[in-house]
Amino acid sequence: MRPGWRTRGCRPAPLKWRDPPGPARPVRVIPREPRPASGSAPASRGCGQNPSVGILNYDIMARFRRRTCIILLLFILFICSIMMALKTLRPDRAGFGDPFGLGLLPELQQRTVLLDSVIVLSWYPPGMADENGEPTDDLVPVILDYAHKYNLKVTFHIEPYKDRDDRSMYHNVKYIIDKYGGHPAFYRQKTSTGKFLPMFYVYDSYVTIPEIWANLLTVSGSQSIRNTPYDALFIALLVEERHKHDIHRSGFDGMYTYFATNGFSYGSSHHNWAGLKAFCDSNNLMFIPSVGPGYIDTSIRPWNNHNTRNRVNGKYYETAFSAALLVRPEIISITSFNEWHEGTQIEKAVPKRTGQMVYLDYKPHKPNIYLELTQKWSEKYRKEQEQWLM
Repeated sequence: MRPGWRTRGCRPAPLKWRDPPGPARPVRVIPREPRPASGSAPASRGCGQNPSVGILNYDIMARFRRRTCIILLLFILFICSIMMALKTLRPDRAGFGDPFGLGLLPELQQRTVLLDSVIVLSWYPPGMADENGEPTDDLVPVILDYAHKYNLKVTFHIEPYKDRDDRSMYHNVKYIIDKYGGHPAFYRQKTSTGKFLPMFYVYDSYVTIPEIWANLLTVSGSQSIRNTPYDALFIALLVEERHKHDIHRSGFDGMYTYFATNGFSYGSSHHNWAGLKAFCDSNNLMFIPSVGPGYIDTSIRPWNNHNTRNRVNGKYYETAFSAALLVRPEIISITSFNEWHEGTQIEKAVPKRTGQMVYLDYKPHKPNIYLELTQKWSEKYRKEQEQWLM
């Protein structure tokens, strides 16, 4: 199986800690001249020596020691606050044994429940980010290395940055392939012609008109990427039914549904998947249904309660997988591995509260219940695929 895991936050979140307490209240210290050792004569100051030198030196040393203690105290508070912040970034735990940042990546070792799986990494061009994040392109090499360590592959979910068009996308794809295409964890999909091509998911692709995409994605386009070293499989997001025609006209290679909320959009509604698969088959397109364990985003969108989908102890997830298998897709994507703010994560979770934030856990089940369910349905999917090909 080659599911695509949609991941967000594969970067260290901004560390938050309280400002250190204000300066300590000054304590007046009256230095005293050192007393001579018992039984010894008072030390002579010598001819012309300033009698206050000893007192002055003692005063300087006292101030130095006091400042050193304050600095050490603030440093200790700083380190402790970082550790506490890191601990709150994951409901399970942060790995302090790793170099800074690696412990905050999705726990890639959890993904070994599915060999031959693909991580779909949320990506912005260098120096860009969404309004709530930070640039993350510099983390890609680390993620690739970790993925390779656990026999995983990585592809890219290109986000809708400002002024994204055919020209900027050409440069994005060229940049990604030139910089990361040689890494052993970089994913390539075997096509019907026997070629192995990179795959890119294009989020909010419908925002750009088909004519612009056609410049890039059709053989006759003015910015055509086809039959060049940067050719790839481009997967568009389908939200509304009419988007399937736009996707075909644009020159995309397939479509995915992304949203984990059954009924939220035409594309995310399970009962529409059979029709979409038939359309894709008749137009030589890939259909990639997206399944998820549930959905709840009211912590960031309080008005969106009507789109909440209860996990029902894993039954919602299994129902989505069952619906996906019915249409015999070549690939199934999972939304998501770690998108906590929309309640679609499947990574391990334990009860956790930080301030006003309460993380949803999987009680009374084990912390890795959704990883186990993913493995279960992956094995079922693999077996059914073998039957489809017979």
